[in-house]
Amino acid sequence: MKNSIGETVIFTLFGESHQEYIGGVLDGLTPGIKVDEEFIKTQLAKRRPSSAMDTARVEEDDFQIISGVFNGYTTGSPIAVIIRNNNTHSGDYNKDLVRPSHADYVANVRYNGYQDYRGGGHFSGRITAPIVALGAIAIKALEDKGIKIGTHIYKCGKVIDDEFSNFEKDIDSLNQKKAPLLSNKEAELEQEILAAKEDKDSIGGVIQTAIIGLPVGLGEPWFSSLEGVIANAMFSIGGVKGIEFGEGFNFANGRGSDFNDGFRYENGEVKITSNHNGGINGGLSNGNPVVFNLAVKPTPSIAKKQESIDMSKKENVDLEIKGRHDPAIIRRICVVVNSLLAIVLADELEKRYGVDYFTK
Repeated sequence: MKNSIGETVIFTLFGESHQEYIGGVLDGLTPGIKVDEEFIKTQLAKRRPSSAMDTARVEEDDFQIISGVFNGYTTGSPIAVIIRNNNTHSGDYNKDLVRPSHADYVANVRYNGYQDYRGGGHFSGRITAPIVALGAIAIKALEDKGIKIGTHIYKCGKVIDDEFSNFEKDIDSLNQKKAPLLSNKEAELEQEILAAKEDKDSIGGVIQTAIIGLPVGLGEPWFSSLEGVIANAMFSIGGVKGIEFGEGFNFANGRGSDFNDGFRYENGEVKITSNHNGGINGGLSNGNPVVFNLAVKPTPSIAKKQESIDMSKKENVDLEIKGRHDPAIIRRICVVVNSLLAIVLADELEKRYGVDYFTK
């Protein structure tokens, strides 16, 4: 089981949904970065369930930094964070009953039945909490270099949010909001999600992310393109099933003259006159905002009757899932995306500019 990502800044995730602790280790981050524990708490609060639109499993997410930070700054040694699990209902889960669209069956095959199946075990969305805790350190380090990340719910059911326009203003606004929307459609969003919940169902959608302030030339051609590095990280998040950069699949609906991004000099500086390619050319950042969309599937845990199997009896069964589950993960996933993205961008920047990049 491989649980690490990165080459210079390496992030490792550990724990299971119903074990005593979950946690993560961030190794290789520049020493001397200020660690703001209040900001970590703020970020974890964005991921935490907080309304009828979320799961009833609410954890305090009391985190403990057990290494890598001294006197409020990173030391250069691995930063390890643990978070205690308190609110578990392990009796809600049966090892032999396979939940549709979950990892239950494939995990049982891959790990020969030794996996912790309770609450999805290591595959659970609960394990994203350490990503957010350690990602908060990377987010602040990036911001000190003028690099900002923002993610909003672009589409959920009939609700369609505004697109990014004034990127810096929009990102700053999003990062202050409880509901990650650029428009004022919180009530409509809640209505869509609660309608699915009332119908014993769930709902997915599309989220949109923007990164501003990246230097030109970040990434590699071919097998470590910036798109590829980002996509690899994003597909590591449970529920993400699609990604497109810039115009994405809309490129199929036009010609080069419709989608090429032109160049001009303005006061001696190179400017790109549009951003159809989402801020990336040839696998490298081009100075424009990097923009991509993610497709987030509906939460697979639903109370409707579904076809399944009992693995011990080798019988077909009808399954109605019990327990506490999100009718939509689209709100809570936004901060997870920002956090993991910050970690992989920190890795790309240190690979390109050296391990002391963040304190130069």
